[in-house]
Formats: sequence, C-alpha cells, structure tokens
Amino acid sequence: MENYIYGRSISKIILMKGQNNNAKFAKIIDLAKQRGIVFQFLPKEKFIPFGEISHQGVIAYTPPVKLVDFDEFINTKAEEKKYKKLIILDGIEDPHNFGSIIRTAVCAGFDAVIFPSRRNATVNATVEKSSAGAVNHIDLIMVNSLTSIIDKLKDNDFWIIATDINAKDNYYDIDYCNMNFAIVLGAEKDGISTAILKKSDFKIKIPMLNNFNSLNVANAASIVIYEALKQTIQKTGNVV
Repeated sequence: MENYIYGRSISKIILMKGQNNNAKFAKIIDLAKQRGIVFQFLPKEKFIPFGEISHQGVIAYTPPVKLVDFDEFINTKAEEKKYKKLIILDGIEDPHNFGSIIRTAVCAGFDAVIFPSRRNATVNATVEKSSAGAVNHIDLIMVNSLTSIIDKLKDNDFWIIATDINAKDNYYDIDYCNMNFAIVLGAEKDGISTAILKKSDFKIKIPMLNNFNSLNVANAASIVIYEALKQTIQKTGNVV
C-alpha cells in the first residue's frame, strides 16, 4: 500500500457502492464537488486490496511524494550562499523511524534526506504519517549507491559524519559549523556498513550509561541533529 498516503492534498476519491443513504458519504461528496475533486463509486470487491486500512468505504488518492534527483539537488544548492546539512540513512527498516527522522530534519532546517533504493524503508503511508507531513517540506533523494553518492558529496566539499557505537569522539566533540556536512545514520540492528564507515571523515557516538547500548535510531538522530543546530545558533546567532 505504498502509493496511498494520509494527510495530503487529494486528487481522487473512491467510495463503496451501496452507501447512498450514508450522511457522511453525502458530506464527502458535497465537499468533493465544491473543491473539484474527482469521485467515483466502486463495488465492494474493489476495496479488498485495502483490507489492512480502516477505510470505512472511502479511499482518497493523493499525488505521490516527489523525489529529488541528487545531481539536480547539488546543482541547485550550489547557488545558495549557505552551508548545507544533510541526513544519509543507511538501511533504516522501520518506516516509523524513517518518518520521525525526516520530521526532525525539517524542524532543524536540514536540506535533504538521502536514502538507498534497496534495503531501506520506502516513502509510504506510514512514513508520511510518522513525519506529520514533513515529507513535503524537505528534499528526499533516493539513490542506487550510497558509497557513490558519498564520493560525489566529498567532491562537492561535504564532510561525512558517521554515527558509530565504537567511535572515540562523542557527538558534541565535532564542530558542525562553517562546513557542508552529512550525518549518516545506520540500520536499527546492524548500524552503518563498513564501506561507508571507511569513507567517513568523522565517527561519533552518543555516550550511554549502564552498558545499555540500545538507543532508538530516531532518538539518536534527534540528539545529533539538534547538537548541530545548537552550535550554529550559539556561534552565529542564526538558525540557518
């Protein structure tokens, strides 16, 4: 059900036949007519694919989230006179974590979230809902190879900061100001791949007590992202 997303503009509505006397359906149809939204009545069997959704006989279609081309992003951002801040996700499987990270990145003024086309959650309904609509306020870049993209980022004056439980430096030991950077977050179970760790300029960890190394990746992302924002505000007085 990856193409059906909640909470966004609506392009089409389908309603289950046999609900002619339903007051809620009548209200939906009235609103659709007022706003010029196409609506259609379909038989019950057409709703079988939506069995996992509590749709109550109504499904709204919405245009898909737009993904941005990496080269287009780099060329466009090169014209801006400010440092860029990115998030790279290396195998985030839980769509709730994915959505939460996107939401935090938007709130902290980051420019883009980069994620691989394989072995990573896709931008689906759960991601959209978990992000509270933030997927519409940041560039989302899906790529075939993270290692190749990291090489390209380095060629464009980006520093790569990898979160790694075995790192020597703590997340607050890094100076996030006066540079373009990308924070890499790894898979919930396996962390960041060895290949990407080798390409990283910095490796950071979040110190934990009681030998309990089990911080949720979305929570970890929030901690590091807001450290970067805090440093920017303290040193420049600006949030960008």
